[in-house]
Amino acid sequence: MFDMDRQVLDGVGRWASEGYRFALITVVRTWGSAPRPPGSWMALREDGLVIGSVSGGCIEDDLIAKVRSDEWRSSLPFLLTYGVTQDEARRYGLPCGGTMELMVEPNPGHAGLAMLKDTIAQGRLVRRTVIVGEPDVGLDDAACTDVLSFDGTHLETIHGPRWRLLIIGAGQIAAYLAPMAQALGYAVFVCDPRTEYSSEWCVPGVPLLAGMPDDVAIELGLDPHTAVVTTTHDPKLDDLALLEALKSSAFYVGALGSRVNSERRKERLAMHFDLSANQVNRLHGPVGLPIGSHTPPEIAVAIVAEITAIKNGVRKNAKSR
Repeated sequence: MFDMDRQVLDGVGRWASEGYRFALITVVRTWGSAPRPPGSWMALREDGLVIGSVSGGCIEDDLIAKVRSDEWRSSLPFLLTYGVTQDEARRYGLPCGGTMELMVEPNPGHAGLAMLKDTIAQGRLVRRTVIVGEPDVGLDDAACTDVLSFDGTHLETIHGPRWRLLIIGAGQIAAYLAPMAQALGYAVFVCDPRTEYSSEWCVPGVPLLAGMPDDVAIELGLDPHTAVVTTTHDPKLDDLALLEALKSSAFYVGALGSRVNSERRKERLAMHFDLSANQVNRLHGPVGLPIGSHTPPEIAVAIVAEITAIKNGVRKNAKSR
């Protein structure tokens, strides 16, 4: 994920500047139950320090032992497999006979990693290609529809913000919601033309867009990798964004408000805007999973949980809050 990419790349940048050697390790395939999905990666320093994760901890312990004993003599990428037998799966904490295959890069190129970091910092998606036994690593532009690919020798991983979140309203809920979404790999944008709120916006890495919400939604080009949440309680702002979002292919559209206000909003959207019944019914409101949330951080947790559920294809039952 985007934020995890940055953590690893920030860490290896520091290590490289301090003169440490390190390895990159990526999950490339799993069978059965495994603690981490393909694409999870970690950096492992020569003295055993770790950034990131490829399992629940037991595999990391074995990897640390290997790097400390200077077991990895080759500088070329190679594969490691854990959990081939039931006994080995239990030893390394892989439940239900799970198996993990890892790509190990004992000596990744520092310049290429710095370039990768700079590119994703610009909000661009990057495809990184590593080949078993080959020293060169490829970096190319990627699309949000691209996914990890591994054919046994060639590994292609996608790095950068594959998902986007547009928040309408620069209030307190947005200030909690934005960094939570960033941690989940979203590029986050906040729109609020009200100077009373926008002048105090200060969440790092989250640009404030001062245009009208409908204009901003159009300019961003809402697509199936975009979620939209309105939080202002002001129909003059929220409804403008919802009008464009509900007509778009955004995978999630939600609006803050009580159940009564949410029903009124749907009636208003159906009556005064050129929206079909199916488009109006796409609106999630009250926004967020029903976790009894009341405070801004609790509401933000509920919202990001619902967005995650929808993104992952988990449909929920009718809720009440």
